[in-house]
Amino acid sequence: MKEALYDLIGHYGYIALYVLLSAGIIGVPVPDETLMAFVGSLTAPGGPFEYGTTLIVIYAGTMTGMVVSYLIGHRVGKPFLYRYGKWVKLTPKRLEQAEGWFHKYGLWTVFFGYFVPGVRHFTCYLSGVSGVKFYKYMLYAGTGALLWCTTFLTLGHYIGSNLDGLFYLIHKYMGVTLFVLAIVAAVVLALYFRFRKRRAV
Repeated sequence: MKEALYDLIGHYGYIALYVLLSAGIIGVPVPDETLMAFVGSLTAPGGPFEYGTTLIVIYAGTMTGMVVSYLIGHRVGKPFLYRYGKWVKLTPKRLEQAEGWFHKYGLWTVFFGYFVPGVRHFTCYLSGVSGVKFYKYMLYAGTGALLWCTTFLTLGHYIGSNLDGLFYLIHKYMGVTLFVLAIVAAVVLALYFRFRKRRAV
């Protein structure tokens, strides 16, 4: 499958890249990180793509997918997603997982969800379902998308042929790392509010 996607990019360039990233965020089975990193390797000196232009294209594609997903979630609601979401990888189990993250961490789930396989495709739908203000959603989604796109494009740009081993390590430890960071953040916030409450008394 990856070879077919790479052929599309080879034939249609930036247009194919934009469409694939948009579709991948909506839920079509596209290997987003691998794709971005592969294109990143093509932005090395002498490559067919230019780094700045590529970043703009993949960011635009990602945000298009995020906006479309938000609007779908906002318009059709949760029951529709549970019934028909399986056609774009939105299985009930994955929706419940993403919903749990969303209830615990709010819009930070949208920000960090890009880096967690099986989560980023659903947080945008759930943002629309839950009625999150569009400007707030765009702030978190846009910032997270920029970080995500820049990270994997830059990795591909500098690492190139060693990407497969790097992706294995990222997918193996990213979820654990984010979970630990979330716990640390929660503890820090709890201590902060406790200290603040004591000072107010």
